[in-house]
Amino acid sequence: MDEEMLIPLGGAAAAARVAPAVARRAVQWWLALQGGDATAAQLNAWRRWRAEDADHERAWQRIEAVSGQLAGIPPPLASAALAAPAGAQRRRAVRVLTALVVAGGSAAMLRQTPAWQSWNADASTATGERRTVRLPDGGTLVLNTDSAIQLRYDAKARAVHLLRGEVLLQTAPDAQRRPFLVHTVDGTARALGTRFIVRQHDGYLQVGVLEGAVELQPVAAQAQSRILQAGEEGSFTRDGVGGAHALDAGAGAWADGMLVAAHLRLDDFLLELSRHRRGHLGCDPALAHLLVSGAYPLADTDRVLLALVEALPVELHYLTRYWVTLRPRAAKK
Repeated sequence: MDEEMLIPLGGAAAAARVAPAVARRAVQWWLALQGGDATAAQLNAWRRWRAEDADHERAWQRIEAVSGQLAGIPPPLASAALAAPAGAQRRRAVRVLTALVVAGGSAAMLRQTPAWQSWNADASTATGERRTVRLPDGGTLVLNTDSAIQLRYDAKARAVHLLRGEVLLQTAPDAQRRPFLVHTVDGTARALGTRFIVRQHDGYLQVGVLEGAVELQPVAAQAQSRILQAGEEGSFTRDGVGGAHALDAGAGAWADGMLVAAHLRLDDFLLELSRHRRGHLGCDPALAHLLVSGAYPLADTDRVLLALVEALPVELHYLTRYWVTLRPRAAKK
């Protein structure tokens, strides 16, 4: 977290901004004092730190204000946070706890952060990563870039909770005849013996059926469900289901490490490619209408960009390694 984040405090202090480094240091102090065995020297150092700067005191007040949230963190997270001062587990725990502080004490806000979702997930991927998971019933699940899921298998159902991102699922027969469900914030996709893709967008869910059929059921009780058949794709919000249309030929190719495009606008192509690459990736508006076709390897996005330069009248401009813009190719003099 390199940019500053707002730490809501209420009243006039609510507008004050506290640097993430200060928030992290406040979390570290909070952790150090939780054991009840802090020495007099540590307590004095903590008091001096609070008095050094108004931002320090503001960050500590935020921790006190959300103490109830901090007291209710999951035991594995608390254990990792309070463990030895070194190690990846503690560093990760500190990041999550810092997110709670900067989220203003809202558990609902915190649950939407990638750090919290990854911590609580049974499986997750980072940007540019894909992962295959063997399900307890013999089926398989492939997570696309920047995705996270929880598994909940019990006597009544086989459930996958999609916390963020996209998954490709291959179901398996179940001796107990339990339904196979994919739960999301917008609703549920119920597999009817199938291979299908589920992708969480901001405000809606997209489902594509490669084999079999899938029933879509929005969260709203009054909303009508819809069954998609093989070769169809559809989406739904919390309140209703949209119409079905033909599934793109390249749907699911990402599971094999490829991005397949057929006459896709350049701006849409770059938006999809950017999911697999850290940083910013975009193009000059004058180039947005150019069409892209072909199969491109997701494991090497730099190679994909070079291929675009070869195929289209564009050139690459790097503000930094992680900020790339495609611009019209300059005319040769």
